Amino acid sequence: MPTKIAITMGDPAGIGPEVAVLAHAREDLFSRCRPVVYGDPAILRRAVRVTGVSLAVVGEGEATGPGRITVASRSALDPGKVPFGRPSLPGSVAMAGYIRSATQDVLSGKAAAIVTCPITKEGLKAAGVPFPGHTEFLAHLCGGADVAMMLAGDRLRVALVTIHVGLRRALELLSPALIEKTVRITDAFFRRYMGTPSPRIAVAALNPHAGEGGMFGDEETTLIAPAISACRAAGIDASGPYPPDTIFSRAYRGEFDVVVAMTHDHGLIPLKLVHFDDGVNVTMGLPIIRTSVDHGTAYDIAGKGTANPASLLAAVRMAAKMATTPSGAASPGGQGEAR
Repeated sequence: MPTKIAITMGDPAGIGPEVAVLAHAREDLFSRCRPVVYGDPAILRRAVRVTGVSLAVVGEGEATGPGRITVASRSALDPGKVPFGRPSLPGSVAMAGYIRSATQDVLSGKAAAIVTCPITKEGLKAAGVPFPGHTEFLAHLCGGADVAMMLAGDRLRVALVTIHVGLRRALELLSPALIEKTVRITDAFFRRYMGTPSPRIAVAALNPHAGEGGMFGDEETTLIAPAISACRAAGIDASGPYPPDTIFSRAYRGEFDVVVAMTHDHGLIPLKLVHFDDGVNVTMGLPIIRTSVDHGTAYDIAGKGTANPASLLAAVRMAAKMATTPSGAASPGGQGEAR
């Protein structure tokens, strides 16, 4: 039987239901896996109407395949009470429930991977979830795993040391230990899931010109360089710190397998410049496989039927490939998968 991939519908008021429907209208989706959407049948039927695709919404016990979207029904929302373009309490509570249910099914082996559609952080808070996003929420659901966030496309892949915090707070959080942990998680992930026995990891600097010998800041010598040295001593092919304004271009040309960036926007501005439509968000370090679209709820176009499913399709392709890739070589120092 094809690999089951659990796709969470995301915020019912955003474009998640639409990109799920549009992705299922593509026959090639079914050649890679058996997709099951954890969501709401009525909301998905609404998405079918606004997108204009010919697609039947069916339950898990029915036949699946092209022309159908299989739903693991986890809510019974009234679409009239979940309007497009803004979060609602019923929709937010349901949204969090889809993530919990799908994660549990992957942890228990009922599905091979979880692929997530976009959520609203405001909605998570309203639903009583004390985490700012998928990455932190999933780490909690998986027992407090040490994780790192990566966004990936065919030409550029970027891992982040800090993610959903203000920039001032991100600078306070940076430390040699956190940077080293991110590099180690990235190395272990590439070895296990990306088929890369010795990933070439470029570590981006924080300051302009990598600090210019301390003239523009000393974080490169006090924080980043010690972390790189520790990783290299453990047999990891990490190098840097490289000036942020040039390293992404070098990685895009194939000189490195992945760039580790210090802050969210430092890394994701270049990534989304070149992979805005087909980028994939990956949570590294979990005991399960999780990929996601790299965009948000896009409230401004929700309900218009114009959403682009390219990122979801890329996320499903990547999850299915990871689920069927034999475990790679163990990490240096005897560590296998990062937990």
